[in-house]
Amino acid sequence: MFLHNLNPCIKALTIVLLVIMLALIFDPITPFLFMILTVILTFLGGNINWKKYCLYFVPFLVIAFGMLWTTIAFADAPANPHEVISLVGFDVPKESFVTALALAFRVLSVAALSLLFILTTNVVDFILSLIQHLKVSPKIAYGVLAGYRFLPMMKDELAIIRSAHRVRGFNHAKTLREKWNQYKMFSIPLLASSIRKAERTAIAMESKGFTGGKERTFYRRITITPSDWFFLCMMIMSLLGIAYISWEFGYFKWYNGEL
Repeated sequence: MFLHNLNPCIKALTIVLLVIMLALIFDPITPFLFMILTVILTFLGGNINWKKYCLYFVPFLVIAFGMLWTTIAFADAPANPHEVISLVGFDVPKESFVTALALAFRVLSVAALSLLFILTTNVVDFILSLIQHLKVSPKIAYGVLAGYRFLPMMKDELAIIRSAHRVRGFNHAKTLREKWNQYKMFSIPLLASSIRKAERTAIAMESKGFTGGKERTFYRRITITPSDWFFLCMMIMSLLGIAYISWEFGYFKWYNGEL
């Protein structure tokens, strides 16, 4: 798929630029339309499971809703208090409601961009791209990658420790207090196992000649192609186009210290 084949660094740069541009926009229409466009592009250009996508999007919906009602509840006195709208049986100042919508849709737009990057980017390719194109220190990059690789191993190790405790006669925890005490009991052997794995990994990397130097060759080269720059330009032009349409209809607004 198109999004999966893009250079991770260019994709990350695109997301960062778009987030900065969205931070300067303070009307609800522009980020809402761009959020819809981003979601559609994610499904058309990436091999994404919609159930998984919706599950990841739910926390951002909760955050956006919380920002919506807190902005309405704790907003400053509006300039035109007589302009109100009816919302769930309550009269809400229109100015406060529009501000709250702008913040909520901005959060959802950033969330859609983040999920586009996360769900269509291979972590290993991203780390290699950081080293090759952004000259990130291999010591830092490979350290992060090793820690990422340890996460599923720690999950398996925790299952082994839990099974070993059950064999020795420890009952399955039922209450929250029992679960907390049980996980405290698991923490020491889990930590010891993680330290041993980290030491083995460090010894293995040194034995294979890993010194952490930046002047090194790579078995896999991550390249930058014209399609990467096309994606960057396409996304920025899409946001500018949506902003222009909002401006034509009188909705567009720059951020001017509102809140």
